[in-house]
Amino acid sequence: MNPWQVLGNWLRRGGDPDRLELPPGARMELDLPYGAEPAQTLDLYVPGEVATGPLLIVVTGGAWSMGDKAAPRTVRAKVGHWLPAGWTVASLGYRRLPLTDPIEQARDVARAIAFLQQHAATAGVDATDVVLIGHSSGAHLVALLAADAELTDSEGVRPWLATVLVDTAALDVVELMRSPHLPLHDRAFGTSEEYWRRASPLHRLSRKPSPMLLVHSTRRPEAAEQAQAFAAAAAAHGARAEVLPIDLSHAELNALLGEDPEYTAQVDAFLRSAGAPRNLPSPRPSGSDPSTT
Repeated sequence: MNPWQVLGNWLRRGGDPDRLELPPGARMELDLPYGAEPAQTLDLYVPGEVATGPLLIVVTGGAWSMGDKAAPRTVRAKVGHWLPAGWTVASLGYRRLPLTDPIEQARDVARAIAFLQQHAATAGVDATDVVLIGHSSGAHLVALLAADAELTDSEGVRPWLATVLVDTAALDVVELMRSPHLPLHDRAFGTSEEYWRRASPLHRLSRKPSPMLLVHSTRRPEAAEQAQAFAAAAAAHGARAEVLPIDLSHAELNALLGEDPEYTAQVDAFLRSAGAPRNLPSPRPSGSDPSTT
């Protein structure tokens, strides 16, 4: 039995119904290991009996030190929107501070992506039909992978379809650390400018990344500046990079992707234009307070 079929068997066991209300016929498997460390696990949500493509991979934030891949604000609206369209959704866990630094966290994310792509390819699913979505510090990690082939090639990651970066102010880590910043950034990046450069997606940008949508809150000027600078640098490498300002808070941009009609429609429009396979559904009506999820 191939690994993708094994995943399907695990999925048929179902999951904790109190954690997330899935669309009819959908299945989930929580804490599927992709590495040897306890934090190296992922949650997989599939629209039917077995995992299929395309694949939406979600990398949650949490200041590089906390975060829950199964948090409702991270997965509820995304699963509710993309699963009915036939997409599989994966939400990744990875090691956090103080266990390991942001660059190694990005390598964990790369290992998880490669794990999913390898299993998909074994089952005859197109392993390149993948969209990466990262929020906050998770967007920083995804941007590192998009910027530098060394981080992805070393873990066996194949090219992916598109990248969505949601509201991070850590695309130019050097500029971030030279400016007034929060203590959480000191914990993540320390005092070495050499490390700032190695952990900076802008400074590691050395290839043409996949089509990229950089979403930022209109309430965070620092995120807007970083998104615009990184998009310009990606475009200089020949990439398609679009900046999308949205009048939602930092937390709402994560919780309402898949639910807020206008915001979700703009992300879906970008994914269609980037070649996302299969039709994308209309977003579900908004009806819940993200502060309670």
